[in-house]
Amino acid sequence: MPDVDGERAWLLTVDGAPQSYVDLDDPHHLEFEYVRRLAHVLDGAAEPGLPLDLLHLGGGALTLPRYAAATRAGSRQTVVEFDAGLVELVAEHLPLPAGSGVTVHTADARAWLETAPAASADVIVADVFGGSRVPAQLTSVEYARQAARVLRPGGLYAANLADGAPFGFLRAQLATFGAVFAELALVAEPSVLRGRRFGNAVLLASDAELPVAALSRRCAADAFPARVEYGAPLARFMRGAAPVPDAEAAPSPAPPEGAFSVG
Repeated sequence: MPDVDGERAWLLTVDGAPQSYVDLDDPHHLEFEYVRRLAHVLDGAAEPGLPLDLLHLGGGALTLPRYAAATRAGSRQTVVEFDAGLVELVAEHLPLPAGSGVTVHTADARAWLETAPAASADVIVADVFGGSRVPAQLTSVEYARQAARVLRPGGLYAANLADGAPFGFLRAQLATFGAVFAELALVAEPSVLRGRRFGNAVLLASDAELPVAALSRRCAADAFPARVEYGAPLARFMRGAAPVPDAEAAPSPAPPEGAFSVG
């Protein structure tokens, strides 16, 4: 069950695992490493301060929408969150500031995406977990095609994923999105990429050149530095992996016990 703990800074946990961290007084404060990496992606998606149309699949405590509202005033943000209890809890305890430009819908992410208008989003951020696993319906070529349909030309897809060596899920996701998008990149801590531990990785996809140089600088300067893989090294990483159709889609692997727990 969702739970929150704090006064002005809140840690949201689901079944004992950290789900979101929100500082109501400072939307720029991003506690979790993978959220900072997604924020780096948003920072480089357009000129600083330029408003964007953002679609968030998965909402949590709305940490990233709050950040985008603070850094890109005037942005129109749609959040799709399946957990109605979570939506109610966040609305009660962690209300959005007036004029945030964020609209939250309780709905299934895949179903929402399939009915969303074509070319309506500059960026899609997917951070959807059923418990601790990415649902199978958000891992297929058909899903990737829907994301491409909803993005504008030059738009950017960014997904928070989780895997560990030998990276069967992550490699398949790269192959799946590579079958739809011309450009791919992967952002993760070196220890995760080397297979030393299970962890988060951010997959990026676009039909336009990705801002990998600027993103690499931001990620390298983080308190917990991450590496941006693209081009030939990424092609070697995903070599032999095949795109996954709906009929063969499976959720991301269950993390080892304690991998994402707190306390």
